[in-house]
Amino acid sequence: MTSNKMTQIDETRIAVVEELLNERFSCRAFRPDPVPRPIIERVLNAAQRTASWCNSQPWQVVIVSGAEKERFRELMYSTAANANGAHHGDFPFPREYRGVYLERRRESGFQLYNTLGIARGDRAAYAKQALENFNFFGAPHVAVIHTDEALGVYGAIDCGGYVSNFMLAAQALGLSTVPQAALAFHSDVIRKQSGSVTTVAWCAASRSATATWRTRSIATGPRAPALLRRSRSSASEAMRSGFC
Repeated sequence: MTSNKMTQIDETRIAVVEELLNERFSCRAFRPDPVPRPIIERVLNAAQRTASWCNSQPWQVVIVSGAEKERFRELMYSTAANANGAHHGDFPFPREYRGVYLERRRESGFQLYNTLGIARGDRAAYAKQALENFNFFGAPHVAVIHTDEALGVYGAIDCGGYVSNFMLAAQALGLSTVPQAALAFHSDVIRKQSGSVTTVAWCAASRSATATWRTRSIATGPRAPALLRRSRSSASEAMRSGFC
């Protein structure tokens, strides 16, 4: 027998989630206006509720702003521009994109290049645009999300969930973001600057606002009675090195 609570849907609550998911996109042109610290802290407090394996909450966050961000931008751009295609990431690049995954990757790239007026096959222009990742697309703040190497792929997956919730919280507060795996190609440089153990992803944030998509496979069903609500450490604990 099915209870009314299991069959009724709160349209208001799901509509908010759907709206945020539909609105969010990977922004690649930011305004320089700094985001007030209380707003950033609210994003962090919301993202801290992210589920994690055994409630380990393995994510650590370093946010770089102002003059420190500019110094870091110059370092990352110079590193990437002179890397000659070499990567020093903590995780291997996908061995191969096949089938629908390759189709989606190509379509995403062509959408971006068409928007920017870059002709298909113009590899020099492709490379120039790729380097804009290391200018953080002009964002006034950059956050590095990292985890302890000993946690391996479990810590990395949990950090992926954190990044998704971070971006949705930012969207709800009128901020645009872009997750930047490209920066993690040079995790050796990032590690020297931030002291992080394993770099998972970078996220640039600003007030502003082509399209991209992410899919996640999760188990779902009616919510069980609230027998246990696990504790969360404070956002300040996750902010391992604080604001720079």
